[in-house]
Amino acid sequence: MNQSSCVTITPGESLNPWQKVGLELITYLHRGRDVIVAIDLTGSVNFNEEGNTRLRQILQDSLRSGDSVYIVPFAAEVNPLNPQKSSLGEVIKFKNKAEDIEAVINKIFAAYQEGLRNTDIQKAELFVYRELARLNQCRLSDNIPIKSQSIVWITEAPLLQAPGISSDIWKETPASSKFRQKNSPESKERQAWIDALPLEKRSQTITTNNNKSYQLSVIDIPPTVQEFCTPTPGGKQTCLVNSYLIKQLWLPSLVMLIFILGSAVGLKYFLSLQKPWNLEVRFPDDEDREKQKCILKNKQKITIGDQGLKSIYCPGEEIRGYLERQGNQLYLKPTKEAPIYYRGKEIIKKTKLNSQTIKLNCPNTFKNNQDFDIVISLINK
Repeated sequence: MNQSSCVTITPGESLNPWQKVGLELITYLHRGRDVIVAIDLTGSVNFNEEGNTRLRQILQDSLRSGDSVYIVPFAAEVNPLNPQKSSLGEVIKFKNKAEDIEAVINKIFAAYQEGLRNTDIQKAELFVYRELARLNQCRLSDNIPIKSQSIVWITEAPLLQAPGISSDIWKETPASSKFRQKNSPESKERQAWIDALPLEKRSQTITTNNNKSYQLSVIDIPPTVQEFCTPTPGGKQTCLVNSYLIKQLWLPSLVMLIFILGSAVGLKYFLSLQKPWNLEVRFPDDEDREKQKCILKNKQKITIGDQGLKSIYCPGEEIRGYLERQGNQLYLKPTKEAPIYYRGKEIIKKTKLNSQTIKLNCPNTFKNNQDFDIVISLINK
């Protein structure tokens, strides 16, 4: 991913519901999330047995194959590990293995330093939210799939507080911190990211061995990017997200459309197989004989020449053949016991009947092979 194409990133414009659905679909089609484990390095956080157990529980139960895990330690300053590789430090590609969990745990404990004091929580929040937004904006610029994102905060400090954090709310904010000032550029930028990103917070209190407590919080960020729409000549405007969605989703949409159309055609065909055909049989050469009504289901056949209930009359005692339905096709299968003609030709092998109205000739062997026409109409094929 080319991060140089999106070094500067600021909060953009609101996304419409369809754009949000499109971004959700992209992350559904491509596995993997960005997961940051943000650790307060001051003495307020003490990993006792319960904290260790809950952290492992989070890693085991929530991390999935394909996730990218970053460790972000912080106190008065934010200090990602190995920042030369990435602004967020070295990434651990999670492959759902026990050694991957141990790698994350080991890197967390390796981040601890003795004697650190004062936690500038709002500086850490600005860093994390801005860098996560930058990751997805880089993906948008490079036309690659964006990701859902999560932050696991391990800190006693309060999260998502209003700008201008005072000592009454959190006394450990360094006296020189710009985040103590409500209208400082840093405070405004942090609040802008909190307003722009769809943050979803869940927390669990951990009690330490010395009866103090801290929060183990998870903040999820559904897939999102920053939209920037710019006017262009001719009364139009150009936007980032719609063109990105088209590039990302045209092929999956085409596959989905083909699948839907194929399913619709398949369902229509399946239903047509379940539908019985109504046949009307007339005997032009025997005006006294009434019309016959027959029902023909898939994989059934009707005898021609038998005297039974499910048969079509013709002169003589021989069975001339069978009308067989196979799917939505109708066939005439001769027995060769007596001649049967279709379109002026004697049928000597199984023959497909293509028209809605079928005229068969069963010559009367008792009357010098006098023609005896049978007209079969398919009423609702």
